[in-house]
Order: sequence, then C-alpha cells, then structure tokens
Amino acid sequence: MLKPSTLSLRTSIALAFSGLLLVIQVVAFGSISAIIANNARRNVDEQLAVAQNVVEQIIRSRRERLGQAANVLAADFGFREAAATRDRATIVSALRNHGDRIGAEVLLLIGLEGQLIADTRAEPHALNAATYQSLIGEAKRQGAATAIGMIDERIYELVAVPVRAPLTIAWVVMGFEIDERLTDSMRKIASLDVSFLARTPEGDWRVMASSLPPSVEQGLLPAIARDTAVPNQATTIKIDDREFAYRRVRAAPRDDSILIVLQHSLDAAMAPFHRLQSMLALLTVAGVLISIVVSVLIARKVTRPVNKLIDFARRISSGEYPKPIHIQENNEIRELAHAFNHMRGALLDRETRITALAYQDVLTGLPNRARFNDRVQQAIASACENDTTLAIMMMDLDRFKYVNDTLGHHIGDLLLVEVSRRLSAALRHDYDTVARLGGDEFAVLLPGGDLATATAVAVRMTEALQRPITVEGQLVDVSTSIGIVTLPHDGTDMNTLMRRADVAMYASKRAGEDYARYDATHDKHTPERLTLMSELRYAVEHDELTLYYQPKLDLGTGVVKYVEALVRWEHKTRGFVSPDQFIPFAEQTGYIKSITRWVIDRAFAQCADWHARGIDLQVSINVSARDLLGPDLPGLLARLLDRHRLDPAWIWIEITESAVMDDPLHAMDTLDRLHALGLRLSIDDFGTGYSSLAYLKRMPVDELKIDRSFVMGMAHDKDDETIVRSTIDLGHNMGLKVVAEGVESEAVLQQLKLLHCDLAQGYFMSRPLPPGKLESWLEVWHASHDTRISA
Repeated sequence: MLKPSTLSLRTSIALAFSGLLLVIQVVAFGSISAIIANNARRNVDEQLAVAQNVVEQIIRSRRERLGQAANVLAADFGFREAAATRDRATIVSALRNHGDRIGAEVLLLIGLEGQLIADTRAEPHALNAATYQSLIGEAKRQGAATAIGMIDERIYELVAVPVRAPLTIAWVVMGFEIDERLTDSMRKIASLDVSFLARTPEGDWRVMASSLPPSVEQGLLPAIARDTAVPNQATTIKIDDREFAYRRVRAAPRDDSILIVLQHSLDAAMAPFHRLQSMLALLTVAGVLISIVVSVLIARKVTRPVNKLIDFARRISSGEYPKPIHIQENNEIRELAHAFNHMRGALLDRETRITALAYQDVLTGLPNRARFNDRVQQAIASACENDTTLAIMMMDLDRFKYVNDTLGHHIGDLLLVEVSRRLSAALRHDYDTVARLGGDEFAVLLPGGDLATATAVAVRMTEALQRPITVEGQLVDVSTSIGIVTLPHDGTDMNTLMRRADVAMYASKRAGEDYARYDATHDKHTPERLTLMSELRYAVEHDELTLYYQPKLDLGTGVVKYVEALVRWEHKTRGFVSPDQFIPFAEQTGYIKSITRWVIDRAFAQCADWHARGIDLQVSINVSARDLLGPDLPGLLARLLDRHRLDPAWIWIEITESAVMDDPLHAMDTLDRLHALGLRLSIDDFGTGYSSLAYLKRMPVDELKIDRSFVMGMAHDKDDETIVRSTIDLGHNMGLKVVAEGVESEAVLQQLKLLHCDLAQGYFMSRPLPPGKLESWLEVWHASHDTRISA
C-alpha cells in the first residue's frame, strides 16, 4: 500500500476522527435523550402512584373527620332523644351545628325504613337511588358505612352512622362536597392534576370536579371514552395533540360509576430536560468542528464523562439516587453534570416531600397510620420468620377533648406536639416506633418486645405525661390510657393485634388504670360471647325463657301475699344457664332492655291470671340500671298495665340503690313517674352500695330489701345483726316496709320476727318455683304454717 501524503493523511485522519466523533456524539445524544425520556416517564408513573396514595389519604382523612363528627352527633343524648321523638327542629339544629364545625355540606337523618326525617337544606337533597341503597345497605351490614355518591348532580363523600337508643333508630348521613376547591388542593399537594368523573345513566362520562384548565378538561371526556386502561395502572392519552400520562382510580372498590383521574402533562415533565438535550446537541456540533489533531483527546475527554453521565442517568431511571456526580473538566460536560445533579436533587426532594405527605403526620412529624401499619406488617413477618416476639401499644389522651373545647384547637395542636416529643423520648431503641394514628390516638410498635418491655415503656410514657405541661402559658393536665398486646400471645396478624390493643385500651380507660393488657373477658366480640348473645336473643324472641316466683312471707300474719319474679333460662344444649352468667352480659350489651320487656309482660300476664282465679298475690319485678335511666320505662309499664288490665297496686318495681346513685337526678325523675302510675317501689340489696340518705328520703319508695349477705350472717355475727336491726329501724322510721332476703334457717327467721321485720324471703320458706308449683306450695304452706308462724 502506498503511503499517502501528509496532508491527505491528516485530512483522512481528521475526517475519520470527525466521523468517529460524530458517531460517538450522536450515540451519546440519542442514548441520554432516550434515558432522559424514559426516566421522565418513569418518574411521572411513580409520581402518579405516589399521588394516588396521597389522594386516597386525603379522602380517608376527610372520611375520618366525617365519621368522628357523625359518631359524636349520634352519641349525643339530646340528639338521640330528638331522633327518637322525631323533633325535626332540634334534629336540624344539631345537624347544622355539627356540620358547621367541620364544614360538611350534606347533613341528613334517615329513618330505618329509608324515609328522610331531616335535611339541613331548605330544599331536600335528591339522593341518588343507587348511592342511597348502597350506603344504607352497607351501614346496616357493617354498623356504619362510607361512600362517594351523587346528590343533586354533584359528588359528595358520605358517611352513615347509626343513632342508637340503644337499638338503631335512625341513620345520620354527613358529607363533604367534592369540588374544584378539593381538586385544586390535591393538585398543590400532589403536583399534578386531579379530576372526578361520574357515569351518567346513559353510560357517558361527565366531569364533576377538576383542577384542569377548561380547554384540557373539555378534551378529557372523549379521551377517556376511547381509553380502555385498567384502573390503577398508568397509561397515556392525547388531548388536542398533547400527550398526558394519567391513571384511573375507582373512587370506591368494585364501583365503576365514579372515577378519579390523575393526570400529568408529559411535555411539562420533559421540560426540565430540554436544556440538557440542547447542550448535548451543541456538544455534538462542536465536536465535529474540533481539529483532527485534538479530536482523539477531545473524544477521550468527552467519552469518559459522558459514560459517567449515562450510568448516572440509568441509575436514576432505575429508582436509585446516587451521590452527585463530579466532572473535573471545566467545560460543557461539567455543566451537564451540574444539570444532572440538579435534576437528581429536584427529583429526590419532590419524592421525599410526597412520601412525607403520604406517610408522615403533618402536625407532629411522627409516622402516620399508613406508615405504622406498614411497619407493623414488616415486624410481624420478621417475628414469624425468626420466631421472635413483638408488642403493640394503643393509647389515647384522657381529657384531650376538654382541652380542645376549653383552650382551643391551637393549644390542642401544640399539646399533641409536646406529647409526641415525650412519647418518642420514652423509647429506648431506634427501631421502636411511635405513631400518631389520628386525633389524640397514638400507637407504639416494639419489635422484639414482650409484655415486660411494653409495661416498662408504658410506665415511662405515663410518667413522662404526668410531668407538668405548659403550652403558651397554660398549664395543661393530661394522662393516657394504654392497651398492650403481644405477638404471638394475643394474635399473629395486624388486624387482630390492632383491634385487641384497642379493646385493652378501653379496658384500661374503664378501670381507671394507666395501662392494661388485652384480656379476652374484656372483648365483647369474642366468638363465644357473640354466640351467647345470638342464643339469648333467640331465646327471648321464641319465648324460651321462663319466670319462676319466690314467695315473701309476712312475718306478722304468716300469710304469703307477695312473690318476686325471677327469670330462668333452660338452654337446649347448655342446660341451665345461671342468671349470674347472662344477666350481666345482657346489661353490658344493652340487650337487658329486651329481657326486661319480656319479663314485665309475662309477669303482668301471670298476675292478671292469678287475680282472675281469686289468688291474691302481688308481684315484684327487678329492673336494671339501664332500664331505670332510660326514657321509656314509665311508658312501657303504663301500656302493659292497660293491656293486662292490672291494678298498679299489685305490682312492685325493685331497683338497686347503685342504679339510683349512677344518675340520681334522672333516676329520681323516673321514680316519680312510676309512683304517679300507682306502682309500688322497692330498693333492692340495700346496704351494699353508697346511698345518700338525702336522696333516699326524697325517693317515693315503699319498701327496703336488706341484702342477703347481712341476713345470712346475722345468726352468728353481731355486726351483721346490728346492720339488720338498724336497717329495720331506719325503714320503719321512714314509713317503709322492710324485707329480709336470704333467710335459710329457723333461727334467722325467729330473729327477724323479734326485730319486727315485715317480710322474709329465702330458701328456708321456698326456692323460686314455676307458677303451678307455687300455687301448690301456697296451699300446703297456708295449711301447715299459718297458725304456727302467727303464734
């Protein structure tokens, strides 16, 4: 081969290296541009996913506010009374007051049959039938419900909670309107556009609220109609030749009638990278013009940093955020590196901010419910895999609502911040977590912790909160009730552990203790208790309970004119179920009112039958504290007296002194109404509570019953005899009959006669008997004992 001339060789070398440089620059430009585009699209997709969490968190937060407000309203005694009496003016006033506090636009009260009882608007809402049926149907199944539905051609986020007294008598429905204010707020937080769409009866879509400009909003519906994307997956659509990344999200599970559309312009997403592409183009042109002599060096200098930039961009596109890239050369490549570093910092800051909004409590900086649940799931998986333990603590602040109501929400917020700081300081390990779940409710996760560990943390937290807290010059006194559960002792899944921690917390609150461990006896929802409740309800509804009657002997005449009605339950498979087992349970669940209605009806019927057959017996009936403090007891007794055509003087109502002292003023009002009906009243178990004689002398009672614990011991215990004697003297001085319960021996009976007690009741005379056996016993007793007892 002939050696070409120097000039030709230089030209060839220059052309060759220029061509090589051109190829390298073009390849670099194309690769980086592609990576930038892919990275931008990936980041947009990730931003859509994170934004979905943010939007759902905002909706959940609004829903929780609605639910809390609705439950507070539904639990208000005055509102329940108004709902029970259908006092529409009071109902509307209460609805408006509670709605104004949280800014709710929909405030309804709906009856059990679906009728609209009250609406705060002058023109009642036209509730969409499907939304109405779904919401109320779900509430009846679950006890409460939430939904996003149409009212008056607008979208609302709705909650429905029951109004119980104690059974459900109506449904409170509250709702926030979903409008442009909400979508604009979501847009500011999520940094992308949010739209709410509803399907019309004809199957077309309609934009109900959107943060989009009107021009883009008009093109959204045709694009949505053409698109067949799967919900919760990112895809692209074109509107007026502009490309957008978007994600369709169902507003409610299994409901395609309302969609949330999250939308981001790809042009806007690519805008930060156009400068980079321009720089790359300039570098490509500049590289071709560089002299052949220095082309190799330039190519080497350009290629090395470009490769670093490519690797840097690829790592960012894969979701990594490596350390900032450093380029030594002082040229365009270094400026490009600065632009990449700026891009990395901007993306990292944005993702950090969005993640914080989705997983961090804004007020206290603590993890929120979503982050806490995620950490609990991870901790449970690790504990099960490594056969270790963990502890969860649920707590809320006592008297926090009082602080808010008295000092204002600003002071309440500052108090929560200080409480959060003290709770965090009580933890000993970095891997322990304290989170704010909402309101004044906090939770603690102790991976690897056991009961002793959790107890020690609870003690430290309690002591931390007992130290004085001063907020803007106000001394605030707070305390906390803490529920503790451990894995695997109390459960092995998150839902079970969280629910049982909540049960333990309320047990702590009821007991007035700083903390309590979960105990199945505290849980009203254990399978066995639910089964017993179902069986008890069935027994009442199918008349499987029975009434026995225990006679009360007149110690002056030896005649039995009084009996006490006592309920008995003979279960088909369990056998005899003691009243001590199911009566307290019925009182806890509120079902005691149904049992009381059944007992009163049966006892009235039996008393009427006896008097119709010439058997002169007066019947005593026990009523619980729930019955006494409820509003409907006098009305129920009046109706049943009229139905059975009974003389009220034949009926004695027995109440415990503790039931009176739970709410003396309310109880006194009820007793006055019963006395006005002509019924006789008796104080049961007298001496075991903390009665005030000031209240006792004002009560319209006719009889005192001395508790059996004193009567049974009086034969061998002087103190018991003194108590019995004093009670008899007290009752007689107040003009009351006195009955002694628990008489089980002849000696006790004779003592009572010497003390001039009026009546005696106990196994010595007779156990409780069914009506037929009681009638036979009366004949035998009056035949064989009348003369001896009288003597």
